[in-house]
Amino acid sequence: MSSFLKLPSPPLPPHLQALQAAARRQEPGSGYSANLRPLRKRLSAADLPNPYLISPGQPCPDNEILFQGFEWHVPADGQHWIRLRNAIPSLAFLGVTKLWIPPACKAADGRAGNGYDVYDLWDLGEFEQKGSRRTKWGSKRELVEMAEEAERHGVRVLFDAVINHKAGGDFVERAVATKMDDKDRRREMGPSREIGAWTGFEFHGRGGQYSSMKWRKEHFTGVDYDDNGREKGVWKFQGKEWAEDVDEELGNYDFLMFADIDHRHPEVRAELFRWVKWLPTQLRLGGLRLDALKHYSLQFLRDLLFHLDSHGLRDWFIVGEYWREDSEFLAKLIDFVNHRLSLFDIQLVSNFSKISLLQERGDLRKIFDDSLCLWRPHNAVTFVTNHDTQPGQPLGTPIAPFFVPFAYALILLRANTGLPCVFYADLYGYVAQPSHPALPGLITPPCGGVVIPKMMLARKFWAYGSQYDYFDDPRCVGFTREGHPSKSGGNGLAVVMTNGWEYASKRMFVGKHHAGEMWTDLLRWCPGQVIIDENGWGIFPVGHRSVAVWVNAAADNRGAVDAYVFNIDIYKS
Repeated sequence: MSSFLKLPSPPLPPHLQALQAAARRQEPGSGYSANLRPLRKRLSAADLPNPYLISPGQPCPDNEILFQGFEWHVPADGQHWIRLRNAIPSLAFLGVTKLWIPPACKAADGRAGNGYDVYDLWDLGEFEQKGSRRTKWGSKRELVEMAEEAERHGVRVLFDAVINHKAGGDFVERAVATKMDDKDRRREMGPSREIGAWTGFEFHGRGGQYSSMKWRKEHFTGVDYDDNGREKGVWKFQGKEWAEDVDEELGNYDFLMFADIDHRHPEVRAELFRWVKWLPTQLRLGGLRLDALKHYSLQFLRDLLFHLDSHGLRDWFIVGEYWREDSEFLAKLIDFVNHRLSLFDIQLVSNFSKISLLQERGDLRKIFDDSLCLWRPHNAVTFVTNHDTQPGQPLGTPIAPFFVPFAYALILLRANTGLPCVFYADLYGYVAQPSHPALPGLITPPCGGVVIPKMMLARKFWAYGSQYDYFDDPRCVGFTREGHPSKSGGNGLAVVMTNGWEYASKRMFVGKHHAGEMWTDLLRWCPGQVIIDENGWGIFPVGHRSVAVWVNAAADNRGAVDAYVFNIDIYKS
């Protein structure tokens, strides 16, 4: 892939070669990665433009927020579309403009599957298949009604498209295949032989409605199970090759799971292109979230994006999941598709995790080091947690609890730092699992569900105008926004945070036009007042291991934000 994007691939130094060899000895899924590469170039937080100037006379669009509308363990009660529909008015009030919904297609696990085990792309909870008419999330009618409610409130729905693989085949086909090394997908483990592959997809319940295509083994490159020998593994079909323009992890990471779709097959391409054109005829949509990008052909991805644009969907927002801590690589991928695609900022969330777990030894000045929002700020989607990184998930990226509000302040309140994505569980909490017997029922959201909604409202009303950074101390950093005359009376904000165990403060500039104003901490974690001097400066304090968001006490909308109480009980019937 690096060579495909015309990036150099220098050899690993000896110590990384040894580490890579050790990683390959681990069991698959153990959390160890053999995907080690020498980085070609890194950007540091010192490369942030400071100040980031925005003229009071230049247009100032409203800030946007993407909300991920699910977590992995949402109850499989078929009520989720109804829950989201009921939550949309309050989410829109918080400033949410885009809603990423879970995969809405029929899953192999019918009523319980999250949709990443996708069975039928054309069944959105409409047909009796896999033991259920509805999906885990609800019926198609409820999905359509939820999307209509979102449109009424100015929220655009992003459909989570899982088009890398299929699961839950209806019958076994005989196929000649070669077992591949699970740790190096280029290496054959023995001679080819006949296996039983679950690659026959009939979709009896749908009866040919919307699409008449029946999927067979020729539409896939391989599978993860031999029914003849009752054996798990990675099996590549005779006459097929993995795509070359995929990630280099495990030698070649075309194959992920289940039955791997062959995106070069003309019938497959035609079917997937028809499907993405069909989706907006069924429900109100504003874009896609593309799952598992590192596992399928970038040429196909570029063709898919061109297909969308050439069929009247150029205004769709498209974000892809490509899990790789190499922002230069992700930036080149964005360039390859002519900036038509945004990507999640993997490096930034990794920085959040590493720095937070160092507690007071973490260097806050380095929080943005080599993040995608440094490389391509207009194509980065920043986040703190998602369904893949939440506790217990395979990409678990733990962030110390005290640091969660730091991270949200950094993605929500800054300029030129990507589109922030707020996680469902960080507003509504997690559904506890049997593996956490000490935490029965619902695990409450960070800070009791009070702080993150306040920050979202601060983004909506006051996070505008020029930005000044004060990333000059490893334990205490801050930044300010001057405000813009077209937004909330020109009021701005000041953010300061420390991971130390002592109170700290930061002298920061907020603009001469704020002289004489009295500012207080919106979060109410830091008492007192700050009076802005005649030159537009103030000394802003912060409590130990805390963050403060200072706003003019008399700012437009301040009273409403102070009085607002967000309802975290989304499961209340």
